[in-house]
Amino acid sequence: MRIWLDGALRDADDAKVSVLDPGPALGYGVFETLKAEHGTPFALTRHLERLTRSARGVGLPDPDLDEVRRACAAVLEANPMPLGRLRITYTGGLSPLGSDRGGTGPTLVAAVGAATRRPDTTAVITVPWVRNERSPLTGLKSTSYAENVVALARANRAGASEALFANTVGQLCEGAVSNVFVVLDGELHTPPVASGCLAGITRALALEWTGAHETDLPFDVLERSEEVFLTSTLRDVQAVHRVDGRTLAAAPGPVTANAMRVFEERAASDIDP
Repeated sequence: MRIWLDGALRDADDAKVSVLDPGPALGYGVFETLKAEHGTPFALTRHLERLTRSARGVGLPDPDLDEVRRACAAVLEANPMPLGRLRITYTGGLSPLGSDRGGTGPTLVAAVGAATRRPDTTAVITVPWVRNERSPLTGLKSTSYAENVVALARANRAGASEALFANTVGQLCEGAVSNVFVVLDGELHTPPVASGCLAGITRALALEWTGAHETDLPFDVLERSEEVFLTSTLRDVQAVHRVDGRTLAAAPGPVTANAMRVFEERAASDIDP
């Protein structure tokens, strides 16, 4: 595997980030994950815009987007594969021990690994922990990710692929690594960004392409939704067939099936929507 690190491609064994970088030590960094098919990343411009927003949100300088584009192109060319998970990581750079920020400039890493197409349906669980819609990291794709790792491990132990969170006021928020949509009385809804969820790229496209509504939803809406689906970079639109112990009949249902079809068609027609 060849990885881009601070301006050059390197073999994986030689791509090393200093232990004095607060990215691995403190989670002080931001990242983006993109789907890449046959060497072409999907929705790259939107992802780079969000990378910049996240960097500003944690106090990092704006990334050099021309360099990020070069990094992505270089690793995709160096690691050809039919379907890849492209990850851009942008961290604080060398810093003193403690929580102070350094002055040497940030670290940029781009890497790609092979991915497989997701199943059409999946199971999810709800978790007792909450998203804090008033956190300074709300809406930022931060490398402070342990909370998600813990939730996903719980989901995996329960035979599910995703964990769904409420926020601090008991509203449906998001999954650990996805956004969530529900169908009520035949209408498609998803929590607004104000709920504390990440402004997912796939979520935004699904909203634009399906006419879904952004709606404040109680967490127990999952107990009565006619259909549920998830969106994320590698899932695209993925139907949910089980929430905790509740089985949803005939997943994907008609609204979800239509969303899956529309997303696939629109994404195929425009690689950078």
